[in-house]
Amino acid sequence: MSAAIPPTERRVSARIGAISESATLAVDAKAKALKAAGRPVIGFGAGEPDFPTPGYIVDAAVEACRDPKYHRYTPAGGLPELKAAIVAKTLRDSGYEIEPSQILVTNGGKQAIYEAFAAILDPGDEVIVPAPYWTTYPESIRLAGGVPVEVVADETTGYRVSVEQLEAARTERTKVVLFVSPSNPTGAVYSPADTEAIGRWAVEHGLWVMTDEIYEHLVYGDAAFTSLPTVVPELRDKCIVVNGVAKTYAMTGWRVGWIVGPKDVVKAATNLHSHATSNVANVSQAAAIAAVSGDLTAVAEMRAAFDRRRRTIVRLLNEIDGVVCPEPEGAFYAYPSVKALLGKEIRGKRPRTSVELAALILDEAEVAVVPGEAFGTPGYLRLSYALGDEDLAEGVGRIQKLLGEAKD
Repeated sequence: MSAAIPPTERRVSARIGAISESATLAVDAKAKALKAAGRPVIGFGAGEPDFPTPGYIVDAAVEACRDPKYHRYTPAGGLPELKAAIVAKTLRDSGYEIEPSQILVTNGGKQAIYEAFAAILDPGDEVIVPAPYWTTYPESIRLAGGVPVEVVADETTGYRVSVEQLEAARTERTKVVLFVSPSNPTGAVYSPADTEAIGRWAVEHGLWVMTDEIYEHLVYGDAAFTSLPTVVPELRDKCIVVNGVAKTYAMTGWRVGWIVGPKDVVKAATNLHSHATSNVANVSQAAAIAAVSGDLTAVAEMRAAFDRRRRTIVRLLNEIDGVVCPEPEGAFYAYPSVKALLGKEIRGKRPRTSVELAALILDEAEVAVVPGEAFGTPGYLRLSYALGDEDLAEGVGRIQKLLGEAKD
């Protein structure tokens, strides 16, 4: 057994050194770098609407820039007027009645997720994480001292886990179950009945639920968004909701998210937030007020475009031999299985993993996709269809041509 490394010899802490780079951002950065170098790369990596932020929101930010009151520190937990707007928005969209003291405004959804877990987890507490999962969830759990416990669903169930699977993963160390609907990376949406069943199971066992509702407005066809604390009111004292303006209003760069939860937990998270960053940029908060207070006309227009692209990308992907792509019901991602293609020869190479296949697609077809390993399920690819119709058709067409050459 090797001797322990003296503190003076450790350049990076073990806690931070164990964190993986965000795979989705890494793919997006590589695609942009190649494009800047002159290669005609099409990126399906980042989960980011291609639309500009609606004009009325930008106008509110411009006005805020001119107002001296926004040039100073404001309350760490969020502008009171934004909290009031989130109260009204949550009741309008979810039927969930809350108070301003139950809200913490954060620098985007990622900070909300980390601070929520940090507020309720002690070292060794387990969090049940349905997979495929968004890359940030397990990293945030580990940073907060918790232990992510994966429960895997595949294309045969539409990437939805069952209560039976969750129960099989529950131990005496389980404290939290993560619930995400609509889902990133799969676009899965749980029915109201399944949502309620999971919530009642959590109540029965005294578990906390952390639910991410960032894609609440991006559902299609017969699917319906269901807010867990609304359908299971008994859960509200042990439920934390994460949300934000990024996806709904095409505001990924504005960095405004929030936590809704029990007052004592939100107060604890706010204390952490006050030392981590203090208040979110006031101009961004002013823009968020305009976003959540306005009507949903612009949102409906973006959703219609995403719906059209959703149907197109699923049809094109399923035309490829060896690819199986369920139709996503929400968000803006397709998550096809490519397991049948692994090990086949494609242009002189035999990719054995979805990481290798994604690298081949980037090198040979100049299309950037994210491998399933990033989401806890090897053998899949994630493609965001939040990009223009022409790029979508061209990009999937290149993938079709390349993968169509696969042979035993």
